[in-house]
Amino acid sequence: MSRRGSRSRALPALTASCPCGLPAPYRDCCGRLHRGEAAASTAELLMRSRFSAFAVGDGEYLLRTWHPTTRPPELGLDPALRWVKLEILETSGGGVLNTEGTVRFRAHYRERGKAGEMEEHSRFVRHEGAWAYLGAM
Repeated sequence: MSRRGSRSRALPALTASCPCGLPAPYRDCCGRLHRGEAAASTAELLMRSRFSAFAVGDGEYLLRTWHPTTRPPELGLDPALRWVKLEILETSGGGVLNTEGTVRFRAHYRERGKAGEMEEHSRFVRHEGAWAYLGAM
């Protein structure tokens, strides 16, 4: 387990592709959100940035984008888990004019050399003007 706010992995190279799967370098994609230079405009973009935060070990960002009513007091990231690919399967609501939205996704990982995946249908709401992860449905 890592301490709250610590990073368990090195950040991708400035020109490396973003872990979220969008065709942009990490620094110009989710890196901007992680650094606090921009906010996710949709629930899907928040989901993608949260996946990238897991991939780079940015627990502070994960806590910051978690709704305060469901946010844990601290977050431990398993350094043996390496998040490698995100698939967005379905979205509902979560646009710039919405206050709620859902994203169903499949996240692929490697743990101790073995491939795995997890699927979740996540709920997002606007909190104080920004998208926040509420939890799994």
